Amino acid sequence: MKKEYHPKEIEQTWQQTWEEQGVFKQYNRQKNYYVLDMFPYPSGAGLHVGHPKGYIATDVVSRFKLLNGYSVLHPMGWDAFGLPAENYAIKMKMHPRVAVEQNIATFKQQLQLFGFTYDWDREVNTTDPEYYKWTQWIFLQLFEKGLAYESNESVNWCPSCKTVLSNEDLEQGRCERCGSEVLQRKMRQWVLKMTAYADRLLYDLDNSELDWEDSIIQQQKNWIGRSEGIDIEYEIEGTDQKITVYTTRPDTNFGATFIVVAPDSTFVEKQKDLFPNKDAVLRYIEETNKKTELERISEGKKKTGVPTGLYAINNLNQRRMPIYVGDFVLATVGTGAVVGVPGHDLRDFEFAQAMGLDIIRVVVGADGDTSHITKAEQVQEEEGVMINSDFLDGLQIQDAKEKIKDYIEAKGFGKRKVNYKMRDWVFSRQKYWGEPIPIVHCKKCGTVAVPEDQLPIMLPEVESYEPTKTGESPLANIEQWVNTTCPTCGEAAKRETNTMPQWAGSSWYYLRYIDPKNTRKLVDEQKEKKWMPVDLYVGGAEHATRHLLYARFWHKFLFDLGVVSITEPFQRLVHVGLILAEDGRKMSKRWNNVINPDDIIDQFGADAMRVYEMFMGPFTQNIAWSTNGVSGVRRFLNRVWDIAYSHKDILVVQNKSKLIHKTIKGVTDDIKYFRFNVAISKLMVFINERDFGSKIDKYGRLEGNEFDKEAFEKFLIILSPFAPHIAEELWKNLGHTSSILQEQWPTWDETMIIADIVTMAVQVNGKMRGTIEISPNASEEEAKAAALKQESVQRHLEGKSIIKLIYVPGKILNIVVK
Repeated sequence: MKKEYHPKEIEQTWQQTWEEQGVFKQYNRQKNYYVLDMFPYPSGAGLHVGHPKGYIATDVVSRFKLLNGYSVLHPMGWDAFGLPAENYAIKMKMHPRVAVEQNIATFKQQLQLFGFTYDWDREVNTTDPEYYKWTQWIFLQLFEKGLAYESNESVNWCPSCKTVLSNEDLEQGRCERCGSEVLQRKMRQWVLKMTAYADRLLYDLDNSELDWEDSIIQQQKNWIGRSEGIDIEYEIEGTDQKITVYTTRPDTNFGATFIVVAPDSTFVEKQKDLFPNKDAVLRYIEETNKKTELERISEGKKKTGVPTGLYAINNLNQRRMPIYVGDFVLATVGTGAVVGVPGHDLRDFEFAQAMGLDIIRVVVGADGDTSHITKAEQVQEEEGVMINSDFLDGLQIQDAKEKIKDYIEAKGFGKRKVNYKMRDWVFSRQKYWGEPIPIVHCKKCGTVAVPEDQLPIMLPEVESYEPTKTGESPLANIEQWVNTTCPTCGEAAKRETNTMPQWAGSSWYYLRYIDPKNTRKLVDEQKEKKWMPVDLYVGGAEHATRHLLYARFWHKFLFDLGVVSITEPFQRLVHVGLILAEDGRKMSKRWNNVINPDDIIDQFGADAMRVYEMFMGPFTQNIAWSTNGVSGVRRFLNRVWDIAYSHKDILVVQNKSKLIHKTIKGVTDDIKYFRFNVAISKLMVFINERDFGSKIDKYGRLEGNEFDKEAFEKFLIILSPFAPHIAEELWKNLGHTSSILQEQWPTWDETMIIADIVTMAVQVNGKMRGTIEISPNASEEEAKAAALKQESVQRHLEGKSIIKLIYVPGKILNIVVK
């Protein structure tokens, strides 16, 4: 009698069996592979069906690597400090520690339903004192090296929550939690001097060993924002003062007609009493303080400003340039002042039009237009020849840049300079739920580091952790904790009451997984060398800038300390596309469109959900959820189950012996290149063909029921990374006593698939330049790689850039270049 497929009956049993057998802890093999998920923030809402997508992908790769003979490190933990947990706890009227513990229990229970290969013995939690002891230790090393310092920084301040907020905590300039209008406010902050590592953070992105998506590398480069320019000094008319402006386009300086300074700049703070229009400037500053930086610099925003009444003198042509205060200029960028060249910068053009200022053309583009600039499309920014620029006339822009820099430096009113868009890291929060900063303040000794043997400095247990009215951390109200003695002189001192941001614990957690129980060191040197770098790191694209930059910064610092052996922590980096709700919007309680994975697993099984999320589309793309799609995948698994238990309806196809070899090769390649949806399609094709070796007699009838056990076993092995529970159950049904994860990934016979090779034309800009021998089912990447090996193709690509590929599998590849 055929046995029915009931996922609930097998999934929990196999998860328990894997744990008991320790099949995820095969760490003594010769080859090592470290697979890492960006660990989750355990919010009160728990997981929705979009969260596990990346976790499923890393589990597929982990199982694939285990089957290929690797020791695999695949850990999980919790990023549990920070504002979201504290706000949730306030809302629920409970202690953040209790809230976090409950949320972690919920998340862990949900994750365990999927049968992931996590080694829970390595679980880390950023709120565990034994973990944040080492976060504090890293801070002390930064402080000792002069890379952690105190400063008054302009920050987002919520007057209702009484705390600093990150830009991510805002919604259209308002506090995400309470809706209050956020203000800009200067406060004492701890800052990490990340800019000291700017060049290394930038140049190491071109490390040939990094396997990152181009878009992520570009985001990192843009965030760092290195630029080569020059600081130019302008005298201020009628005073003995000067104003310094940084510019990357000094070649256009003969066309400069105004200067704009940031409302919160040092220049305004020091010189405001000189402003003839001081009252108007102060009113403008007051309005600016109600805006966030994002609002001030957002694209398409109408440019505003107010004249100070002062004028700067252009040293090149003695032109009087009015000095304005404008909110689109930021104090933290360059010198906090920009020189306006409206004919050749779109932002300057918009400001000049709004203020009625002169617009002078000093560059002629390829179109030869020398007319007066009145429209945005006439603004010539990047290319052209200099005009109306004295000794620069007739030079190309790049040549003019160097000549004018030489001239300015020779005349003594400027100096070449490299600037960065990236800023030092504001590293403190005025909240309770964060790592205490291991610093004490002594009237006699000043700012003093806590000795390492006193770590961890633990958060005090308190009943009330509401924000203070003064804007200080709630820790400031706990006198018994705040009052201490100076480690240097032994006299009375006070502890630092600001806490670290959530980003602190997530900047190094991947190292602690390697050696989570070590009480003497952050990580053992030999263990670090064994596992680092992380071979595969998967997470949301929203972390491709800040988290990634912070982690790389800390890692390079730890490399300089000798704690780690390599300069880059993550070798391969892949971002996961969002799973949207069925209505196409982001899943949110607000829209009432959240789908709980527990419900899907209860209805269809964990394997069906795993396979569906890998099958629903390209991994890095955003795709809408479909419960009907899960149902379709469940039917596929039912067919696999039925074939294992009943062979009477097996059909025979031509060239049947080739299909298993083609499938193994295809699935192997697809897992390597994260083409999970394509891999599953091939598995489905294999099952639909039902090619397991039954014979047909001379009358065209099935002869017996000769089940090709070997082919089906190979199929189960390559299915198991996607649907591990059903694969294990059917593996056992075939008579095996050990886990399928103890097996070896099957190989394929090239001679069995060699006939499936075609000769395909390769074109460059539509002209035939060669041919390649390739499978008609080859991917675009495979076809491109094969084409680039052809000398006849290479000759026509020399000195050119590939714009796009036009690929018709099995027929033609056209490489479009310029």
